[in-house]
Amino acid sequence: MDLQEIRRIVELMNEHGLTHFDLTKKDFHLKLKKGADLDDLRGLLSALPAQQAAAPVHVAAAATAPSSSTPAAPAAEGTEITSPMVGTFYRKPAPDAPNFAEVGTAVSEGQTLCIIEAMKVMNEIKAEKSGTICAVVAEDGKPVQYGDVLFRIK
Repeated sequence: MDLQEIRRIVELMNEHGLTHFDLTKKDFHLKLKKGADLDDLRGLLSALPAQQAAAPVHVAAAATAPSSSTPAAPAAEGTEITSPMVGTFYRKPAPDAPNFAEVGTAVSEGQTLCIIEAMKVMNEIKAEKSGTICAVVAEDGKPVQYGDVLFRIK
C-alpha cells in the first residue's frame, strides 16, 4: 500500500465522519484513529468525580461563609444523603409511578430512595439509616454530581 492509497483512506474517513479504520492483509496492517480515544476518556471520567468533589464543597463553603455584617444562616436539619456517582436523579421508578420518598416519609435502612441513571444503567440509591425524610434537595430529572446532597434524613 502506498502513501496515495493511505491519503485516499483518510479522505474517505473525513467524508464519512469515521474516527477509526483498521485494515489487515496477509502481510500488511493499517490502523488509523482520529480524535480522542474513548477508552482513555472513560478512564479519565471515572477518576474525575472523586477529584472534583472536594473543589465544589470548598468553593461553596467559601462563597457561603457569613460576613460580620450578615446574620448566620440556620444549619440544615438532618443527615445528608449524598450521590455516590455522577448521573441523572430520578425520584420514581417510572414516569407514571409514585415517588420513592416524600418529605415526611418514614424510611428504613436499605429502602430505595431514588434512582441515579449513569450510562443507561439505573442505580438504586438506598437509605443508609432509618429515619424520616426532612428534605428532598435534588431536582427530579436533573443531573447530579458525586457528593451532591440528594436528601436530608433525621
